[in-house]
Amino acid sequence: MAGDLPDYYFRIRENGAAVFRVDTENRQRRIEMDQIALVNVKNGEIRPHGDRALTEDDLRTIRDWMAARQALLARRDIDDIHRAVDHLNLTTQWAQSKAADDQLEEVTDALLLAMHDLRSVLVRKKSERLTKAAGTSET
Repeated sequence: MAGDLPDYYFRIRENGAAVFRVDTENRQRRIEMDQIALVNVKNGEIRPHGDRALTEDDLRTIRDWMAARQALLARRDIDDIHRAVDHLNLTTQWAQSKAADDQLEEVTDALLLAMHDLRSVLVRKKSERLTKAAGTSET
């Protein structure tokens, strides 16, 4: 088992991870994890833990992990949006076929405001994209 372990372990945190070097080459043959850094995937910051100096291998591995993590989080974000579209459709079906008057009264204003806000942002962003596309096609 110990031979199959990676050289690094990333303990996920809210904005990144704590990075550990995994060591199984010790006299007791125990798994030891030595924290070497903290990383922030939002701003790309890599902070060595304590007075540690990171090697080029450490930095390369951490950067590779950060790139993979950012890609995963981006895929999750778009997946969440697709789920939101599904929820909007299910909400429409619920409102049309199952909702009682008191249930509709409870959620109508909040839904209308959220949908109005979303529509405003989407229309503005679409307009900006169309304007930008028209500007680049003229040159």
